[in-house]
Amino acid sequence: MIRLFGHHVSGLNLVLGLLELALFVAALQLGVGARFGWELPHDIAPADTWVTGLIFALVMSLSLASMGLYQRRAQDGDAGFVVRLAIAFAIGTAVLALLFYLFPAIVMGRGILALSLLFSFVGTVALRIAFDQIAGAESQKRRVLVLGAGVNAERIAELAERDRTLGFCVVGYVPLPRSQRLLADDKVLTQKGSLLELAIAHNVDEIVVAADDRRRKLPVGELLDCKLSGFAVLDLLTFFEKEVAAVKIDLLHPSWIFFSRDGFRIGVTGLYGKRLLDLTLGSLMVLVAAPVMLLVALASLVESRGRDPVFYHQIRIGQGGLPFRVHKFRSMRVDAEADGRARWAAKNDSRITPLGAFMRRTRLDELPQLLNVLKGQMSLVGPRPERPEFVDRLSSGIPYYAERHRVKPGLTGWAQLLYPYGSDEEDAKRKLEYDLYYVKHAGIFLDLVILLQTVEVVLLGKGAR
Repeated sequence: MIRLFGHHVSGLNLVLGLLELALFVAALQLGVGARFGWELPHDIAPADTWVTGLIFALVMSLSLASMGLYQRRAQDGDAGFVVRLAIAFAIGTAVLALLFYLFPAIVMGRGILALSLLFSFVGTVALRIAFDQIAGAESQKRRVLVLGAGVNAERIAELAERDRTLGFCVVGYVPLPRSQRLLADDKVLTQKGSLLELAIAHNVDEIVVAADDRRRKLPVGELLDCKLSGFAVLDLLTFFEKEVAAVKIDLLHPSWIFFSRDGFRIGVTGLYGKRLLDLTLGSLMVLVAAPVMLLVALASLVESRGRDPVFYHQIRIGQGGLPFRVHKFRSMRVDAEADGRARWAAKNDSRITPLGAFMRRTRLDELPQLLNVLKGQMSLVGPRPERPEFVDRLSSGIPYYAERHRVKPGLTGWAQLLYPYGSDEEDAKRKLEYDLYYVKHAGIFLDLVILLQTVEVVLLGKGAR
């Protein structure tokens, strides 16, 4: 993992992205060569093909990113990869066709585009296979030594076992004196010398302190030797934040927030930049979505035969804990909460209308919230706004829940990308861990990453209810 604009990014995925960027540039050059036999027409300069190649590469790379193809996919499988890649290429083709229509000066005919896409698709598949063989090997992963063999160490072991695509491998666990041991003997290292000697012997990159009780004496001197000898030493909370992009609530303590080297602040430039992004993209999205919103409104009137309202307005809690009215297309029956009790939407919820189910799956019901974004009550990216009834209940039962209101709520968010739809307090707790990560690292870069990957969520209907 490396830090890019404060956000943790996989170094391997960054390398893969740069390789594919170069591949796409080369694919366009091959397409031009195959089309014209390596002799360009007199009206096309060689420099023009390189500029067009760079545009082609950027569009295709962003299309792949929009389908989550630079994210870890533990259970995606070969079929899932091919489907995502095909959709990404379809998106890229549509965007390129629009660009070439709007800017005809960009040099590319249909024949060149078709050949370039063919070479790109074949090259991407081949590159991914080769990259997985090389970079996916254990020898390419960061070697982690865990200090502890109890409950917290077991959590690391479960994470490593559950997701083999993570960028680290545990070389072993070192039990602490007078502490419980829950791990099998084959995972535990016998410490014959110092911790530094053990780290050197196993060629370790990081040491993670996973003590169950910090009040018991840690080998501070040995950890200091390791740190000053060039080994990274991490506490458990920072390790999980880096690896799973979430802030684990059950490990969180106020001192970790106090002494965090970075995060939990947005500068003036970032604040105004985020608002400018909301206004620019929000206005553009309203213009593009206006015909779709009109069709949804007409379909809603037809479904209810004009008896029910098209829009649904509800009080939600925004930045600073202040209430505001959120706007949505109505997706439930008008008597969904006739008894006055607030309920989470459940799987196969009988209160949802047929049109509402389609709107929720495609996120069309959220489009009117663009008005909330333009008014400044919401942002395009942020924690999803909750109802006051749920906020009161969750704030009293989940530590740090109110901290998600440090930023504006959003149409989409980090939790919406990485955690499925929540329908109870345990789900709310897990989603809060991703929301806190966003609160800590909020900025334009992370917003753009989230907006790009939301395309995948909308097209594949992930987490919808």
